[in-house]
Amino acid sequence: MGTKTGRKRTPIVALTLMLTMLAPMSASMLVPMSVMATTTTDSSVVTFDATKKIATEKAKLITETYGISSVQYAIIDDGEIVISGHAGKNDIKGNIPLTSNTMYGIGSTSKMVLTAAIMKLVDEGKVDLDLPVVKYISDFKMKDDRYKQITPRMLLNHSSGLLGTSYRNTGLYGDNDTYAHDNLLEQLATQNLKAEPGAYSVYCNDGFTLAEILVERVSGMSFTAFINKYLTEPLKMNHTKTPLDQVDSATMAGIYSPAYNGQLPSENYNIIATGGMYSTAEDLVKFSQIFTGHVDDILSKKSVEAMAQEEYRRGMWPEGTDPSSIAYGLGWDSVNLFPYNEYGIKALTKGGDTANYHSSLVVLPENNMAAAVISSGGSSVVNQLLANELLLSAIQEKGVIHERKPAKLHGLPIKASMPQEFSQYAGIYGGGSGNLMKVEINPVGELSISTVTALDKPVQQYMYTADGSFVNAEGTEKLKFVVEKNGRTYLWSSLYITFPGLGQTAVSGYNAEKLEANVLRNGVAAAWEKREGEKYYLISEKYTSMLYFNSGSMITIDTVNEVPGYFLNNKIIGENNAVNQLQIPSMAGRDTLEINFYKKNGLEYVTAGGNLYASEELVKPLFTGKEFTSSTMIQADGYANWFSVPEAAKGKVMTVKMPTKGSFAVYDQAGVCINYTVVSGNNEVLLPENGRVVFAGEVGSKFEISLKK
Repeated sequence: MGTKTGRKRTPIVALTLMLTMLAPMSASMLVPMSVMATTTTDSSVVTFDATKKIATEKAKLITETYGISSVQYAIIDDGEIVISGHAGKNDIKGNIPLTSNTMYGIGSTSKMVLTAAIMKLVDEGKVDLDLPVVKYISDFKMKDDRYKQITPRMLLNHSSGLLGTSYRNTGLYGDNDTYAHDNLLEQLATQNLKAEPGAYSVYCNDGFTLAEILVERVSGMSFTAFINKYLTEPLKMNHTKTPLDQVDSATMAGIYSPAYNGQLPSENYNIIATGGMYSTAEDLVKFSQIFTGHVDDILSKKSVEAMAQEEYRRGMWPEGTDPSSIAYGLGWDSVNLFPYNEYGIKALTKGGDTANYHSSLVVLPENNMAAAVISSGGSSVVNQLLANELLLSAIQEKGVIHERKPAKLHGLPIKASMPQEFSQYAGIYGGGSGNLMKVEINPVGELSISTVTALDKPVQQYMYTADGSFVNAEGTEKLKFVVEKNGRTYLWSSLYITFPGLGQTAVSGYNAEKLEANVLRNGVAAAWEKREGEKYYLISEKYTSMLYFNSGSMITIDTVNEVPGYFLNNKIIGENNAVNQLQIPSMAGRDTLEINFYKKNGLEYVTAGGNLYASEELVKPLFTGKEFTSSTMIQADGYANWFSVPEAAKGKVMTVKMPTKGSFAVYDQAGVCINYTVVSGNNEVLLPENGRVVFAGEVGSKFEISLKK
């Protein structure tokens, strides 16, 4: 049985957390790093002893201090894997040791395999990056007629204008059901675009699943079969698989959660090219040889170079942006990765995060080197920093660089007189993951930012400086206000973040957009006021879904008094509709939602992110009458059944006779999952006061329920 962790119930924004690439980051202590370099430039005599020592030390560090259960790493130099290692614990009992062949989920690093597959078809003359996608997928349609303008290039550089991620049945425990892939076109047919195709690049998972379908339509093969034939087998990536391959769970790195005392079941993300592949660090650096020119029979030089171009500059993008962890190529997260620019070195990177696995691949194409770091627990940001530490040490040993650069700052702020017109930029700004920020500016040039959707988060303070920017006291972050050509006002940020013992990363770009006033008509305002505080319950997910465990099963309508006319950063446009209309490139504008309510048979339903939720009226008492026995069956619609725990049942043990294809989950009053049978295997659970129970399964699945007195 699981243990409570105090996780708070979350609103609809919880949906956007399943497949995110980068976790929110905050500034920490800056640590200078300066070391003397070796002088040799002949890689054949470099032993990389210093880098091997650093790898061992840093891997131990992150497993002890950065929430990582286990980590695997590798470096390739001129086609030879020169460093390979691992650290941490694979399973709690220590029965299955980590090896270089232990596989991990690589999350969105899978997108690079997809991009290589598309470029393979480009090389063969079967795909043109700049012809419409409908030429290759004739049944691709959307409500917004502009979808006909979307090209394969736009899918790969994140500028398609698609909303972001269709979540339904994407993440399942131990289940490779392909529903999410198979039904994407049907889901897209119900959606609008959030931007003109090609207008700007903003991270978009659905674009890569659509590109996965494109590969299959053009090649006549499944994506798994295509990459096995043309990529993984030729590169001898023997431990790179998809959920559709035969994968022994014992070969996978163990995954864990603070919400559960024990190892979790294997996770499957069945939008494979978007984030569902498994691999090893050694296999990922073998894959990198495509981009270093060490192998030239997979992709043409022209295609490899095309992937590394600054695709993000094709659309709206902030000017004067330092090399950053986000600067899109085709597939790549960044084609100008910091801190390599400080040394005049070209660096490419792609990272990925699932609920439990994290990965980072960093490639130095001109130096014929790459590093990969993958982990159970942690984040892709931490993995990228470890990859950077290893590569910088390795090129220092080779004599490519002679000493490490110190950490960067914007410089401590020097107060200047602020023009009073800057006060117009005060107001409410919307950013990523539903965040709402209140920006206040006083006449003496002091700017403060508070997060109105997270009142416990510290207020951030900045000072106006002579170049028209605002800088924090530590000199780690600089802010500017930019009115773009589209007439919208953006908050631009350039942030240097140092992780103790792991070095520094840089993140820059627009991180929020100023919300316009939205005065609601009386009828519209009344409809949303009636929903205030109401809960809605997930009914559309499969019985193996990770959402039942990961706080995605209940949502609450909580509006913010300071932001009238909005639900989080979604603009209310009618009695039953709200939509995120923010136009933010990079990461802060990702995964926007169309929220639609409707009524049927006395219940109110809401659709969001491809999933369906039902109102509180759906929830009936688990037991009625004097006998504490009952049963429930999944009806023809396949929707999950929800029940409340009545006063008479609290504190008693519920036992459920389970169907073959079904599960149930129990939640406490705060909405925290205390038992999910797919995870725990327990069909007996102590019922909490005012809790909720959900039963999910195949149509016709019957659950027989009883209490121990």
